[in-house]
Amino acid sequence: MLELYQFELSAYCEKVRLALDYKSLDYRKIEVTPGVGQIDVFRMSGQRQVPVLKDGNEVVADSTAILHYIDRTYPDRPLMPTAPDEAALATLLEAWADDSFYGDARKVFLATLGQDPGYRTALLPEETPDPLKTLVGFIPGEVFGVMGAGVGLSTEVVTSAKAGLGRSLASLCRLLESRPYLTGNQPSVADVAVAAISVLVKMPSTPYFTAPVGLRGRGIPGIADDPAYARFFEWRDRFYSDFRTPLTGAAAGTGSSSGPTTISID
Repeated sequence: MLELYQFELSAYCEKVRLALDYKSLDYRKIEVTPGVGQIDVFRMSGQRQVPVLKDGNEVVADSTAILHYIDRTYPDRPLMPTAPDEAALATLLEAWADDSFYGDARKVFLATLGQDPGYRTALLPEETPDPLKTLVGFIPGEVFGVMGAGVGLSTEVVTSAKAGLGRSLASLCRLLESRPYLTGNQPSVADVAVAAISVLVKMPSTPYFTAPVGLRGRGIPGIADDPAYARFFEWRDRFYSDFRTPLTGAAAGTGSSSGPTTISID
């Protein structure tokens, strides 16, 4: 069985999980403890970042490389269009989603957590164990202790990111006016990447991955609830409903004790 070394709340790891589910591939999630647990990832892959996919003797790091690996190795339900123009657009959109779309979404998400106590409380209720660690996948590399100060993001940076996020969502809505998927009539790496990254902006209501219950169906105020972007989020939720496998049983609860296997090296 495929093994995915991951952070449960990483948008990049969610991108890989969505692709694996789309292709109906069986896999086991192995949760990596940030910091010490990444030593094992380094020993296996030569670098410290997740996601990392292990397929027998093959080890592949980086979400984009993983998607292209599984598309070559498991060609059923391809993620790369055959038409050259659609393949080019899919490649560009995936790279854009991983960079610009993620960057803007992450900044606005962090600023909202840091500046809006009501929103932060709704996402991370008091009973949530170690809430900052819960969000590590969304905000890797950040100094979590400064959340109350808006994680050091200036007003200008947040304003620019929010404007960029709005332009991106408006453009995605226009793309989806004339086609069922971002590059044409079939899903591609672009759809997987954009849909996965968008969980930073608005969480699906269905528990597809382990997260605090307060996250479900919630999003960044003023963006996730803006009717101008309704087409995009309707598409995203439909994409998830069609292709992502929801959690069941105990793993669909608050998710602190069940879900992926955890590795930690002390």
